[in-house]
Formats: sequence, structure tokens, C-alpha cells
Amino acid sequence: MENLEEIVDTFEFLDDWEDKYRFVIDAGKSVPTMPEESRTESNLVRGCQSQVWMTTTLNADDTLHLNLDSDAHIVRGLISIVLAAYNDKSPNAILEFDIEALFSRLALLEHLSQTRGNGLRAMIQRIREVATRSL
Repeated sequence: MENLEEIVDTFEFLDDWEDKYRFVIDAGKSVPTMPEESRTESNLVRGCQSQVWMTTTLNADDTLHLNLDSDAHIVRGLISIVLAAYNDKSPNAILEFDIEALFSRLALLEHLSQTRGNGLRAMIQRIREVATRSL
């Protein structure tokens, strides 16, 4: 899985949105598949057009390990960006990170359908809720 800096650098290098779209889909291939037993109704992220599941674990060092998966290739790519920004970070770091600035820098929301953008925000909201509860 790529780190956030590599993702930003690649986005800035690519000129065409179609190339960026392919990059996002390719990045999604590195997202680990969630075990079938974790793909439950209670782990579904509400507000997403596609099915998205999320589980979290509080690591021994008080960081949050996120496990996200989707049945849609583009969403798995978006998950890879979210994981690069948030995974294995402290709850405070998650809450302090300006994800909207990242999305603006990548021009991500401009190139997603409204329903995909809403789903992405639903994922972020769920992660932020878990981070808040973990403080």
C-alpha cells in the first residue's frame, strides 16, 4: 500500500483525470480483503452507494488500525487513500488531520459523483466517530 506522500505525488504528476482514476483503481488492489465473517450488517458504513464495511482495532500503542473493504473497485481505491491518511494513527492525529484539504489538493471530490462523494464523507465521519470514542 502506498503512503500518503506517494499518492499526492502521483496525483500531481498525472495530468489527465482518466489516468488518476486508473491510479485510484490500481491503488485499491493493495487494500486487504476483509474476511467474509466481518462483512456484517453492523460493520456496514451507511451512506455509501456501494457496500463498504469497516472494523477498527485499538493497537497497544493507542493507535487505531482500520480495516475497510468494498465491493466496488473505485471505492477500494478511495479506501486506499483514506487508509494512507488515517490508518495506525492516534485518535488525536485522525481528528486533527484536514482530510478535506487533502481531497481539495487531489481534486478528488470534483471528479466523483455526488453519491460517491457522500459515501466517502460517510466513511470519514465513521472513522472520526471511532477516533472520538477512543480518546
